[in-house]
Amino acid sequence: MIIASLLFAVFLAEQPIQTAQAQFDSGNYKAALNTLSAAVEKSPNEAPLHFLLARCHYELREYDQAVNHSELAVKLDPENAEYNRWLGRAYGAKAEQSHSFFLARKVKQAFEAAVRLAPGNIAARRDLMQYCIEAPWIVGGDKSKAREQIKAIAAIDPLEGQLARAAFLATDKEWRAAEAEYLSILDQHPKNIEAYMEAAEFFAGRKDTKNLERAIDGGTRVNSKDPRLSYYRAVDLILKQTEPRTAEQLLRAYLTLPEKSDYPSHHSASEWLDKIRN
Repeated sequence: MIIASLLFAVFLAEQPIQTAQAQFDSGNYKAALNTLSAAVEKSPNEAPLHFLLARCHYELREYDQAVNHSELAVKLDPENAEYNRWLGRAYGAKAEQSHSFFLARKVKQAFEAAVRLAPGNIAARRDLMQYCIEAPWIVGGDKSKAREQIKAIAAIDPLEGQLARAAFLATDKEWRAAEAEYLSILDQHPKNIEAYMEAAEFFAGRKDTKNLERAIDGGTRVNSKDPRLSYYRAVDLILKQTEPRTAEQLLRAYLTLPEKSDYPSHHSASEWLDKIRN
């Protein structure tokens, strides 16, 4: 009876997380917040609840709350690499918003903790690499440390290492070297659509429609339903100054979807719409 009661209690505790996760995945962040807030009142010391609350606030750009719940999640489960990684991201967003050097230093510490806890976590290493290349030296920016992360990522997965190196080169404005890396990546026909989306973002920024189309076509073969493809198709049409109505339709459809922090922003889509009008 005792075991059955414990299992039932675990089942009840998991239900809000599952519901909130489904709401989060669908982009209904406010509904997920309501579900999680009610669950936290009953179980205030459950790290997964605070972690998902932090993720919801992050997507809603409520960075103070994202930091607070991320810190709680890490306090309750300090050995969880993903909790530390997202704490770093929350610190980063808040630091950028408030121009705080104090918080910026904490970003690197959180990313380093994530890498230490899960050396094989490529996302954590990418975040640390990006911080090291973008941040001023006074808050821990260090190109040599960024290169160390690229080397470590490549040892885990050569293609991911190339993506990291391409991102490094692009951030460092070494455009031709970055282009060569992205073209090499496209030539390998990755099975992960994120590789195509990273390449598309680079080629869109360089106004290189030929290679932007290559990235779009490759991504379409992997997952034709990814909404980012519509965004980049619209960008391609605008850059080529053809089919403005189609481009507008694609962007307006994109703007009806929930925003995701790792997708092109609605603000960016609106800026491209303005280019059609002007």
